[in-house]
Amino acid sequence: MIPYENLKRLNEPFEAELKAGFNAVLEKGHYILGHQLEVFEQEFAAYHGVKYCVGISNGLDALILALKALNLPAGSEVIVPSNTYIASILSIVACGLTPVLVEPDIRTYNIDPSKIEAAITPKTKALLVAHLYGKLCDMDTIMAIKQRHGLYLIEDCAQAHGGTYKGKLAGTFGEFGAFSFYPTKNLGALGDAGGIICNDENYKHTVMQLRNYGSDRKYYNDIIGYNNRLDEMQAAFLSVKLKRLNQMNAHRNKLADLYLANLSPQYILPAKDKDHYDVYHIFNIRHPKRDKLQQYLQEKGIGTVIHYPVPPHRQKALQDMYKGKVYPIADEIHETTLSIPCSFCHTEGEIMEVIGALNNFN
Repeated sequence: MIPYENLKRLNEPFEAELKAGFNAVLEKGHYILGHQLEVFEQEFAAYHGVKYCVGISNGLDALILALKALNLPAGSEVIVPSNTYIASILSIVACGLTPVLVEPDIRTYNIDPSKIEAAITPKTKALLVAHLYGKLCDMDTIMAIKQRHGLYLIEDCAQAHGGTYKGKLAGTFGEFGAFSFYPTKNLGALGDAGGIICNDENYKHTVMQLRNYGSDRKYYNDIIGYNNRLDEMQAAFLSVKLKRLNQMNAHRNKLADLYLANLSPQYILPAKDKDHYDVYHIFNIRHPKRDKLQQYLQEKGIGTVIHYPVPPHRQKALQDMYKGKVYPIADEIHETTLSIPCSFCHTEGEIMEVIGALNNFN
């Protein structure tokens, strides 16, 4: 059996350090907003070459607090890709804003910059782009649109830790980079966790207040806030794994290269571009017989996942918002995509076994 992911195996190389981190927090007896969080925030900011990182409870909350910190007028429109994970859209809705879906580029699966400007109205205040599957968007074009129309930019980096566009890291282009450190991410905690990076001190201060009941000082609340703090234990675990993020990404690239070089032409493979360093949080292939293919691989003992079976505009939770609207490219992607094993836990031998099974499918 080759599982899609095996978190126990993935974390085994870090086990001694993770246990040491756990013991350090346990012995100190300080579990919220303490030294370990400060250390991780400094390390994660330094990794990205930015001034600030604020640890947040999870990736969705990171997006919500980033949007809240912009203080946009109620009902403002935020452009977001039509094929993103629903969290990107839920964050906009949670802030009393209107998500406007823009179709992706069928080649890269990221938002198609050539379609963005047609969706801009006087109510448009921000772009929320998602670097899906570990590949960054076309940021030169997006930054030009941002500047031309005076828009804010939030990057959803939940799948792109360590990925770059023209040598610049995910999360460092806009006002905010929002990250999830869910356990399966390229940089994963051992529970829910998230973070926000930025270069503006006022934004950093606002986000720090928002995550802690709107407070700088215990029992004194300056703004309406929430409880969205990253705890000490997860911060300690993340510090351990951050040191080897580049190594983990390099391993994913090695496995991805095997797929790219050896899979038969019946599969549509991820695009590879010279300006991008992709980190393959997800290695997805597309095939018109996706469901039959998934069943076939399951019978061969190979785990797969569909990211994602239902596009946002077809989700029951959003059906009233997008009733009557069509997003054919998102539909095509969601109907044909299949994610295959490509994790730090997998060996090259396992990937060659997956390749053999895929190439025998008909």
